Amino acid sequence: VQLVESGGGLVQPGGSLRLSCAASGFTFTNYDMSWFRQAPGKERELVAASTRSGGSTNYTDSVKGRFTISRDNAENTVYLQMNSLKPEDTAVYFCNARIRIWVKWYDLWGQGTQVTVST
Repeated sequence: VQLVESGGGLVQPGGSLRLSCAASGFTFTNYDMSWFRQAPGKERELVAASTRSGGSTNYTDSVKGRFTISRDNAENTVYLQMNSLKPEDTAVYFCNARIRIWVKWYDLWGQGTQVTVST
């Protein structure tokens, strides 16, 4: 069971990156998928989330209109397209898979990928 993120790197302000998260070892379509991020000295925050079908998404206010989450259920992959990047988007980005079984939520996490927005 694992989530493997890729696509991070160094980009100039105003640039774009696309993060990918490849899932394996579990039934991908049973899980809601999200992207979180954690900047140095700050708590981990939810950036974007997608329901199991991908039919419903939501975003934290600071990325609305700039980031897009999508999933390919045939490829067991979730993406985060990030446009118009700002220095404050610099963080480690984590992929999350979440499922509710009875009354309890279970989370799976990737190892994270660094995104640095700087000149």
